[in-house]
Amino acid sequence: MSKEISLEEIKKFWPDSAPNIKDITKYISKYKKEKIVIKYGGNVLIDRNIFNNFIQDINILNKLGLSIIVVHGGGPRIKRELDKKNIETKFINGLRVTDEKVIKIVEEVLIDFNNDIVNSLKKKGSDAVSINTKVNNIINVVPEKKELGYVGIPNKIDVDKIENIISKNQVPVVAPLGLDENEQTYNINGDSAANAIAKKLKSRRLLLMTNVEGVYDDKKNLISEIKPFDLKNLIEWKVVQGGMIPKIKNCVDAVENGVRGVVILDGRKPHSILHEIFSDKGAGTLIRK
Repeated sequence: MSKEISLEEIKKFWPDSAPNIKDITKYISKYKKEKIVIKYGGNVLIDRNIFNNFIQDINILNKLGLSIIVVHGGGPRIKRELDKKNIETKFINGLRVTDEKVIKIVEEVLIDFNNDIVNSLKKKGSDAVSINTKVNNIINVVPEKKELGYVGIPNKIDVDKIENIISKNQVPVVAPLGLDENEQTYNINGDSAANAIAKKLKSRRLLLMTNVEGVYDDKKNLISEIKPFDLKNLIEWKVVQGGMIPKIKNCVDAVENGVRGVVILDGRKPHSILHEIFSDKGAGTLIRK
């Protein structure tokens, strides 16, 4: 953990559109001994302005000495690369069927993006560490279903490796890839990877950055906070549908297995991470018991 930082120092890098800096020390104390897992995914992966805003926020959290673990997705980037190569893939329940040819492309794209995040953070002054199937792998997987090919479910997480990185005030940046017992690479759903890591770390927060504001009620109003039981009802009543269902199920699983709170927030909004962590109002939908 880094040394205490003064308010005068913070003022030098605190954005104008971020929450009120006067309250910041209260929230730093709240999260100082905690871990925050941040999943960066959805269509927010493509837009470079959003990417740069995300890098700035992670850099700020690192400068403040908070323990941040970044897990990224890569679906839109993978699709773009497969389209370039005229490779068609099919989906089963939202998961891409991944054969030998596809897993090679998936691994290349995700590692490339992983390095992009790490290098961008280093340019800002944060020491970030790549975690993927080629370096520092922390995820051991078992196959999800035979018909999905090389799609895996996290089976074991090397927590010691993560703890060692964050103890040096470095930022672990995790690609949603894992190895099986034969060192074969598998693709993992990004939310599932983030969820598995957050559960194992018993993190204070799991933030899922995506391209929606959060969870809506039946009148299309944003829900600021909800309990797992009520969230399950929204699925049953078909208020929550489509691609949000697996995301919601991951959220419920996390809070029922050691994560204090999960937040679905809009990664397109400037400094949404800072607004979530450094204000009582938050920035999306908080799910907790």
